[in-house]
Amino acid sequence: MLSESNLLDRVFQALSDPTRRAIVERLVEQPMTVSAIAAPFPMSLPAVMQHLAVLETAGLVRSYKEGRVRTCMIDPVAMRLVEHWVDDRRRDRRRPFDRIDEYLVAAD
Repeated sequence: MLSESNLLDRVFQALSDPTRRAIVERLVEQPMTVSAIAAPFPMSLPAVMQHLAVLETAGLVRSYKEGRVRTCMIDPVAMRLVEHWVDDRRRDRRRPFDRIDEYLVAAD
């Protein structure tokens, strides 16, 4: 099993590409078939499938196949991991200001 740090590395690497970010943004709205995902992009279907493979390896996207149709959706686990990581960094940055606030309130 991947460590949390390795998973974050894969997630951020996957999201470093603008096409993959656009795919994620589309999939956040609703699950889609690979063909529907590929439609607005000026690239071949195999190129879009390579982007989807990177997103799946990173844990951001899941897919299932019914007959000849593959449907993709966001996997919320990796998204929550990124959200928690960002929230932790945000809290760390606010902590010194919270201490200043506490000091100023106590000084009054």
